[in-house]
Amino acid sequence: MAAAEPAVPVLPSGGGAGAPSGTVPVLFCFSVFARPSVVPHGAGYELLIQKFLSLYGDQIDMHRKFVVQLFAEEWGQYVDLPKGFAVSERCKVRLVPLQIQLTTLGNLTPSSTVFFCCDMQERFRPAIKYFGDIISVGQRLLQGARILGIPVIVTEQYPKGLGSTVQEIDLTGVKLVLPKTKFSMVLPEVEAALAEIPGVRSVVLFGVETHVCIQQTALELVGRGIEVHIVADATSSRSIMDRMFALERLARTGIIVTTSEAVLLQLLADKDHPKFMEIQNLIKASAPESGLLSKV
Repeated sequence: MAAAEPAVPVLPSGGGAGAPSGTVPVLFCFSVFARPSVVPHGAGYELLIQKFLSLYGDQIDMHRKFVVQLFAEEWGQYVDLPKGFAVSERCKVRLVPLQIQLTTLGNLTPSSTVFFCCDMQERFRPAIKYFGDIISVGQRLLQGARILGIPVIVTEQYPKGLGSTVQEIDLTGVKLVLPKTKFSMVLPEVEAALAEIPGVRSVVLFGVETHVCIQQTALELVGRGIEVHIVADATSSRSIMDRMFALERLARTGIIVTTSEAVLLQLLADKDHPKFMEIQNLIKASAPESGLLSKV
């Protein structure tokens, strides 16, 4: 769950009667419910969030975005909780789910990004359209991840029957290589790995098939509040129709559909980056278009 925290430094003052020493009575409102409780004097934003979770945790969708609001007597209505707010007198607060879709900026930084390489396996070679191109671009992305120190998670769909990741894909230094039967890459082990990486905001996703494992992975990640960048020139399906309709659908949901070169240069951000020459050497030859241009 993410909660907004606007910057309006207005604090109430005073104290609350009837509460245990050192605490202040607060009415916590969520949906149609209102539950009185107490918090320590001086409690701030984080403690209020914890109290909301303890009171309403079974009813709060942790994948939604919320705003905390304070009832302002002078306005006769709720206002967004001021930045730096500290409880000092009896008050009423509420947790409100945001109904509007927040704009995705699409910024990528190495410190907050993880690469997901999905099911680039030997048995898919004869079936996936432009598979050679997809392998080539996927390997380029993994090289870029190593250069920039970005964690990589790799999955293999039912490797007993479909084989391991193709030999052209160098898995040196990847964080995880996991077998799976679920189409989505969002496995318990993957969620645990993400939780171990501080500050993850974005996943760069590529592999096969676009309309199955890639699509389902992307939708699950977005549902967990993670921004997803799908590398169009590093993902494909057995059918070009399925590939293109999946990319179009995903783009309409707010998922970012991009290219390998755009991803690598966005992560680099500056010509003066110490790894600029290494990344430049990776992208010196343009990535193969893998049938994408004919569909533009």
